[in-house]
Amino acid sequence: MPKCPNCAKEVYFAEKVTSLGKDWHRPCLKCERCKKTLTPGGHSEHSGKPYCNKPCYAALFGAGGFGRGGVESHKY
Repeated sequence: MPKCPNCAKEVYFAEKVTSLGKDWHRPCLKCERCKKTLTPGGHSEHSGKPYCNKPCYAALFGAGGFGRGGVESHKY
């Protein structure tokens, strides 16, 4: 039985969603930054972790500078 990458508990067939090549519980597939629940295929990945496309992924890993990625993204 596969383990959820977020909570490390077993993922049963009726409750699983597959994303990033892994099986997750639906409520466990969340943006690493804002914790918004994500849908499979509707998000981006960085270092094996899921992020919502906007604003989190764009702000963290997109082009730098003022106003990029839909928010003020200043990289430190």
